Amino acid sequence: MVKKREEIQELTLEEVMGDRFGRYSKYIIQERALPDIRDGLKPVQRRILYAMYSDGNTHDKGFRKSAKTVGNVIGNYHPHGDSSVYEAMVRMSQDWKMKTPLVTMHGNNGSMDGDPPAAMRYTEARLSKIANELLKDIDKETVEFVLNFDDTTNEPTVLPARFPNLLVNGATGISAGYATDIPPHNLGEVIDACIYLIQHPNASLSKLMDFIKGPDFPTGGIIQGVKGLKSAYETGKGKIVVRSKTEIEKIRGGKEQIVITEIPYEVNKATMVRKMDEIRINKKIDGIADVRDESDRTGLRIVVELKKETPTQGILTYLFKNTDLQVSYNLNMIAISDRRPQQVGLKKFLSAYISHKKDIVRKRTRFLLNKDKKRSHIVEGLIKAISILDDLIKTIRGSKNKGDAKNNIIKAYGFTAMQAEAIVNLQLYRLTNTDITQLQKEASELAARIDEYNKILNDEKTLESVMKKELREVKKAHHKDRQTVIEEKIEELKIEKEVLVTEEEVVVSVTKQGYLKRTSLRSYGASNAEELALRDGDHSVFTEKISTLDHIILFTSKGNVINRPVHELPEIRWKDLGEHISQSISIEPDEKIIAVYGLKEFSKERKFVFITKAGYIKQTLASDYAPKRTYRSRSATAIKLKSETDELLSVYEIKDESLYDVFLVTELGFGLRYTLPEVSTVGATASGVKSINLKKEDKVAGGLIFNPSKGVKSVLMITHRGSVKRMNITDYDVISRAKRGLLVLRELKNKPHRMALMIDINNLDETWTIVTDKGKDFKLKANDYTLSDRYSNGSFILDEDNDGVPMTAYKESTVIIEDEKKNK
Repeated sequence: MVKKREEIQELTLEEVMGDRFGRYSKYIIQERALPDIRDGLKPVQRRILYAMYSDGNTHDKGFRKSAKTVGNVIGNYHPHGDSSVYEAMVRMSQDWKMKTPLVTMHGNNGSMDGDPPAAMRYTEARLSKIANELLKDIDKETVEFVLNFDDTTNEPTVLPARFPNLLVNGATGISAGYATDIPPHNLGEVIDACIYLIQHPNASLSKLMDFIKGPDFPTGGIIQGVKGLKSAYETGKGKIVVRSKTEIEKIRGGKEQIVITEIPYEVNKATMVRKMDEIRINKKIDGIADVRDESDRTGLRIVVELKKETPTQGILTYLFKNTDLQVSYNLNMIAISDRRPQQVGLKKFLSAYISHKKDIVRKRTRFLLNKDKKRSHIVEGLIKAISILDDLIKTIRGSKNKGDAKNNIIKAYGFTAMQAEAIVNLQLYRLTNTDITQLQKEASELAARIDEYNKILNDEKTLESVMKKELREVKKAHHKDRQTVIEEKIEELKIEKEVLVTEEEVVVSVTKQGYLKRTSLRSYGASNAEELALRDGDHSVFTEKISTLDHIILFTSKGNVINRPVHELPEIRWKDLGEHISQSISIEPDEKIIAVYGLKEFSKERKFVFITKAGYIKQTLASDYAPKRTYRSRSATAIKLKSETDELLSVYEIKDESLYDVFLVTELGFGLRYTLPEVSTVGATASGVKSINLKKEDKVAGGLIFNPSKGVKSVLMITHRGSVKRMNITDYDVISRAKRGLLVLRELKNKPHRMALMIDINNLDETWTIVTDKGKDFKLKANDYTLSDRYSNGSFILDEDNDGVPMTAYKESTVIIEDEKKNK
């Protein structure tokens, strides 16, 4: 048996991974990625600033090579790659990323276009003037120092920070399980809010927001969404919209151009300009003539030049929505507070800073108090020494050495060791009457200062007064006006179709089997209308001249609806076959297009009436069929069919239901007429109400909606045996919905007729084609048939046994365009 070694531990993989990752996470959260809530700095930033300060590389001295600072930081404080240190240093110098840059740099420090800075051997840097406010009093025992990574020197754990740097300059960072995004704010506003909170510790968030209106980005821009800001300031998390500052200028030739002078924070300008130019090149919208970046040392300027008679505001809205001209900014305010990451709101930020500031002032005051107490003690001894100078000199002359002299004067005159040390080191020239006057003056000043320090330490109001005074001094020295404008509401970006689509008249065709296309008037005019490409057995259900700004809406036999903006239809020559709808939307193999309508808008004033084979009818507002978000890839429900055997027979578009009647005919030959207002208006997914009282074996063969006030309305009825008759339904008795109705065929004992089709006639000269189940076509014209009563079975057009049973009927659809009208 193998003996276990004591130094080896047996641990599960879960324990080891959990423990090691926990330690790693804690390190990167506290020591790398997240800023401290007190001074607003990450460790690498703090180390860079302290290294430059320790080296005397301050704003009142000359610039030094950046490589030297990076070397000092890596060698003394931050044992990581030089590129990460230099990148952090460069960021602190970029005035388009930092509201108040903490480093001033000579040379190329990058650009808003995402250009990299020059190598650190070429650039020079020093602390900015405001960075001194972060480091001031660091030598007065105000902050805790710890040993560096190799125990050769000390470094501060936090900076004294005479202003709330975290809110002023903001921060971004990603660590294990945490990400922070704190926007920059206006220095003057933040200081004013701090002063108010010092005076009113229980101040409400809304009161603080009277001072801090919102973020103030170094790149300016416009913030929209005060509600999102309030949420962020309350909880630490919120969303706002940041948009560019733009104006519209008129230029020569009656044209206009959009001029952009400020862009959203941290947006790459070059990428944004390139995206706008791609929109122009790819003609995603029509109307942009040119996109130019005219930025120079005087400021940012991007010009979008437009073509003549272009909807300028519409183009601008499109650019806001589809480029970084407008972006969403998510505030996620997480900082290290009490040594752990916390999501904090505005008041917590300010309170944490005020607490830090109080601590700094107290520690500094204690340091100064101790220093002045020591000096006061020495001055007191010096004054006493001068008053007994002759005796003192005799005692010192009689001593063996300095140490003996100190002991002798302590014993003889009652001086302390500290006073004795100062006396023996006293220079002879200072033993004058003038000097004792200066010492007495100094003693008086020291006593006053000591008294003031004690007040600061013992009286909270005096302490707060000092804090407010120092904050006002920082504001006076470094305040800048607000750049970013705050707007209360987020403007909804609604792009008019006219901006996206060039308006053009086209001919749209849709076939029963689902082939659709749009054809230019030029292509259509150069072809014969009869040359429409069709598959065998297919026919057109819609052929109309329509605008590219309009929609077509397709209803299928399965009760579905398909939306298509006309400009999205494939542009195909009239003589070529269209694109099948199944290439973009999944439809069933036996699903057919039964009705198509062209719409300019989905109005609530218009309705669609649906009639199904199983005897249901409903009205639904056209607005219920407006395109949904997924309209490109899937159909929507137009009417919910009650059973798998049911199907949608016909769809009519109407405006005023009170003008219309419904007429239905069943396979067994029952006809029913009633007024349309009897049919209720319901939603798109409803089945509707019973349209007719069907016998168990019966079903609806055809249904139509007509206006009886427009004169005689006749229909063609075709039976399964091939008999055709024309009937006037205007004279048909008006009954009521859901009744059985009256017979419109004479019942025969031998081979009775069953209704196969009912054709809605709008013009007696129309020519219709009847197609049988054997694929045979028969043409008929309504004018060839005289009106029959409801007891007639009509006259035969085909032989059922030889030609088959009539299955469908259609008429040829043609469009007469303007040139053809002139020719005719």
